[in-house]
Parts: sequence; structure tokens; C-alpha cells
Amino acid sequence: MCGIAGVLEGTGDRAPPSAIVRLMTAAIAHRGPDGAGFLDEPGLALGHRRLSIVDIAGGAQPMVSGDGRFVIVFNGEIYNHLALRAELEQAGHRFRTRSDTEAILHAWQAWGEGCLTRLTGMFAFAIWDREGGELVLARDPLGEKPLHYAWLPDGTFAFGSEIAALLQVPGASRGIDPIALDDYLALGYIPDPATIYRGIRRLPPAHVLRVRRGAPGRPVPRRYWSLPRSAGSAPENPPATLRERLAQSVAARLMADVPLGAFLSGGLDSSAVVALAAASRREPLDTFTVGFPGMSDERGPAAEVAALVGARHRAEEGSADYLGAARQVATVFGEPFGDHSAVPTLAVCRLARQHATVALSGDGGDEVFAGYRRYRFHALVEGIRRHLPAPVRRRVIGSLARVYPKLDRAPRWLRAKTTLTELSLDSALGYYATVNRMATAQRRALFSATQRTAVEGHDPATRFVELMDACDPEDALLQAQYADLHTYLPGDILTKVDRTSMAVSLEVRPPLLDPALVAWGLALPAAWKLREGRGKHVLREAVAQDLPPAILRRPKQGFADSIGGEFRRRAAEVKARLLAPTMQDSGLFDAAALSRLADEHADGRFDHSQALWQLLVMEGFLANAAGAPAGTGAAALAAA
Repeated sequence: MCGIAGVLEGTGDRAPPSAIVRLMTAAIAHRGPDGAGFLDEPGLALGHRRLSIVDIAGGAQPMVSGDGRFVIVFNGEIYNHLALRAELEQAGHRFRTRSDTEAILHAWQAWGEGCLTRLTGMFAFAIWDREGGELVLARDPLGEKPLHYAWLPDGTFAFGSEIAALLQVPGASRGIDPIALDDYLALGYIPDPATIYRGIRRLPPAHVLRVRRGAPGRPVPRRYWSLPRSAGSAPENPPATLRERLAQSVAARLMADVPLGAFLSGGLDSSAVVALAAASRREPLDTFTVGFPGMSDERGPAAEVAALVGARHRAEEGSADYLGAARQVATVFGEPFGDHSAVPTLAVCRLARQHATVALSGDGGDEVFAGYRRYRFHALVEGIRRHLPAPVRRRVIGSLARVYPKLDRAPRWLRAKTTLTELSLDSALGYYATVNRMATAQRRALFSATQRTAVEGHDPATRFVELMDACDPEDALLQAQYADLHTYLPGDILTKVDRTSMAVSLEVRPPLLDPALVAWGLALPAAWKLREGRGKHVLREAVAQDLPPAILRRPKQGFADSIGGEFRRRAAEVKARLLAPTMQDSGLFDAAALSRLADEHADGRFDHSQALWQLLVMEGFLANAAGAPAGTGAAALAAA
């Protein structure tokens, strides 16, 4: 795992932008503490920070092809590189190292862009074609590894693994994107291809971008791989097929020349990965758990699974100061990030890094095999929706939803407002209502007049409508999964895991997100995913021989703490942060509205914990920006 960066100027008659690229790589040194490498040519510089995992002695980058034409900087792991190597050697290619990086270089020489669908792994890389004067950027199918880029006014192109790298480039626009801010408050993350900065973009998963020096205009990223949009027929024995596929995926991700372990929560997904990984190794597997007493404490079930598979288990008790963590999150992510489970995730990454350089995770099981409660909820509501005429849903149920109180602190069975709201809407808008973290009216009320004008006409729900409309209209579950795999998975889950793990120089590999396995799982008939009111039916059946019944039956816990209580106990500090000069100077928010929000939460009238967390992270982001070089502070960000 590594960090990459580069600058390509519009002409090749300038001195190499060496100093800039060295600043860029220094800003992401945490991604690769084991070494740095650079390539400098007229009008071009490439940089690489290395976290040594495979071929420690021979895998240094940037790496040049044997004929000298291609140069690569690469972040990720290619699990099938030995198979690719054998095929390429049979075709006459000669390798100089054991690294997966060289396998990509030879694959590009042999198959060009067609090699992208042959690579099994997680990757973000840039290849410079010296002969063709072209820089090619590519990102893995599901977005496990990040890649950002920016265009400068003079036509210079810059790229980097993290936003922090691009903030080192003189001339890169640092103005806040008002639409991205609206999306952030609506969803808790900023969906691809946007970032919080207008001038910095994210290459979407499964896309390639080709930048030719001197060519007019700015090229557009192009998709090279797609997920299925309709379910097929089930194979003869889906659980047996899944177990075989998952075992192969886990075994492939055990490739490493450094210590390897696994996260273990005691839930189904991580337990399945740990059980199969332990069965594939001769040595005991190291496993890691962090528990938060009274909140997210899964140390008991995790220890049970670890003992069952003979793992060397390490568990710690965690504690979290979320007010302090809000600013830390803003620093780690380089932009606002609203999933507060990033805090415990960072804690387990720190624990794992004390004993390993690579960790397996159970991420992806909920999206692929329908583990989220909202999937069951959406499928149920969709069944009801199809039996009610649209006018009845919109007028009668919609009116009831509007007047029904928002009983945040009442028992779950009394909180019917969300159910009524989804039922009153069409399918895609109804699903969006279940993932929306802050309703349009609430967001608009918090914004300043200028920000409200800037986002007028924008609706974050549009993205979900387009994605779900692209799928089989008769398969409501697949529509919801498809939308999440294009939004929530890369924007929230994988971003969270990458930034928190790389902040401590730890590589994380999720076997459940093998692209072929994901496509297979998504295309299963809904009955194999949802059955008898429970999700992940096929996965439970697949690993029934590997895990105790208590783990198979255990409901999903989630890796997050309840933050509402802390925000009430520390109400004065919360309010002071929301009304801090950085928030006011930004020109983005209405101070009176922020004050009301804090007061309503403090006195228990409403549970605004999620909104407060997102705003506190935003304050942390602006405070960090205020400490940046002149012209990049909070006021400059809003005005740029």
C-alpha cells in the first residue's frame, strides 16, 4: 500500500516540477513510511511513498518498463499477479522483480486498457507513456483505493492519492464547492466525483482517465467495468458456491511478505473472513477488536470466534472524545466526513498496526448480501407501495407523514414518521429518504442566504433515482443495493477504511469485495439474500459449518457509538464550536439556526446528534483550513 502523486505540465519544454511533487508526497508520507521514489523529466514529475508489502527488496517505484517506454506509480495490491506473470512470461515477457507493480506494467504493454478487467485486486495507479506523451489514471472497480486530480488554469494536470497532496500544488483552486457541502450534510459523505473543493476531483471507481500532453480540452473519465443491473437464476447450490468463492478470495488476500492479521467484531462478516483465513494458514492468525463499554462492545463474541479458530486475539477497551475527534477526522480525511464510526475504526487500526502491516476486514458483506436493516425495510415498503394507488400514497399517507411527530427518543415502534414518509414517495425517493441524514428543509435552514442561493435546484436524491432507474424495476432489493454500491460503499465505507488505516500505515483488504464475488452476489435472486425477515441468508448458510449458531444468529451491531449523550453533557462546548469564528467567517451558515439546533439537542426536544457531528467535523475542517498558508483559510475557501 502506498501514496502516489504527480504533475504533468502542458508542454515538455519546462524544468521538471520536482519540488512540487516532493511536497505532495511529503503530505501523504503516512501512506508509505518505508521509502520514497521520484521520476523527473521535462514538464513531468512522479512521486511515490512506499509501504512495503510484497517484494520488499525489488518493488521500488516509480518503476520503468524494460523497454523504457512506460513508467508507473501504483497504490494497492494485485492478488493474481503471479498468474498474470505466468501468462505474460509464456508470451515472451521478461520480469526483473517479484512485485505486482511490474505485473501491471507488463499487462499494460500486452493488453493496454484491456488489462484493467484482468487485474484482481485493489488499485489506483498512473502510467506515463513517454512515447505517446500520455498519462493514464485508473482506479479499481469498487473504489477501494482513492485517486484525486486537479487541473490548473494553464493546463497543468496534477494527481494524488489524497486531497492533502493536491493542496500542495500552487494554483490549484481551494474554493469550497457549495453542491458538495449540500451533499455532505445530506448523506454524511461527498459522492464521487466531487470533493469539498471545486478544483479537486475524485476519479470514480471503475474509471480510467487518459490525459494527453498538448491535446485541446479536458478529457472525461470513462467507465471500464459495470455491476449487473438485474438478477439471474440461482446456481444449483448457492451456499456451497459462495463458500468456495469466498475461501478463494480470502486465500488470495493472504499474500504478504510482512505480518498479517484481521479485524474481528464478532459479527457474521468479519467472523466468516477470520474463520476462512485461519483455515488457510499454518500459523495462528492475529485478530484485533476494540470495545467501547456500554456502546459498541463486541469483545465477548469476538473472543469466542477467535478461540474457535485458534487465533492470537488482542482486544482493547476504547474510549472516545468525539468533540476532540471531530477535528482529528477533518485532518485524517482532508475534507468533511460525517460517519462517526471513523473514530472506533481508527482505534482498531491503531491496535492492529502494533502487530501487523496488513489486516483483513469484513467490509462489503452488508451491501453485497443485503445485511442492512434498511434493505428489509425498503423491500417491505415496496411490497405495500405497489398495492396502493399513487394518489393515495402522496395525498393521504404523505399528509399523515407531514403531521406525524418526529419522536427521536421514543421506542422504535413509535417512530413511524420515516415509514410513512417512504411509503408516500415513489420507490427511489423513498429509499433515499432512509439514507438521507439531514432533510432538505433542515439543511437549507442552516445555510446562509448565499449558500442557499448556490444550491438552489440541487437535489441529492437525483443520483439515487438515476441509479435505481437503471436496474430491473421489479427487483426493489437489487435497486437499493446497486445504488449503495455506487454511493455509500465507495463514498463512506471504503473511504473510512482507507483513510483511517493509512493514517497509521496499515493496509486493509476486504475479501468480500472481490469484484467477481460482488457481481455474483448482486445477481442472486432476492430470496437468497432476504429470507424470513433477515438479510445475508446465503452467507449464513455458506459458513454454517465454520461458525457457531450464536454468531450466525447474532443481529448486526454496527461499529459506532451513541454520541447524543456526550453532546448533551458538553452542550456549551458544542455550541461554542458551532458559533466559532471559523464557522461565522466562512459565510456558509446561519448563526441563529446553528444556535437553535444546539439548544434543541441540549434540552432533549430532538436528537440532533448526527447533524451536530457533521457540523462539528465541518468546523474542524474550516479550523484546519484557517491554519493553512495565507489565502487558503476559511474565509478564502468560501470566497474563492
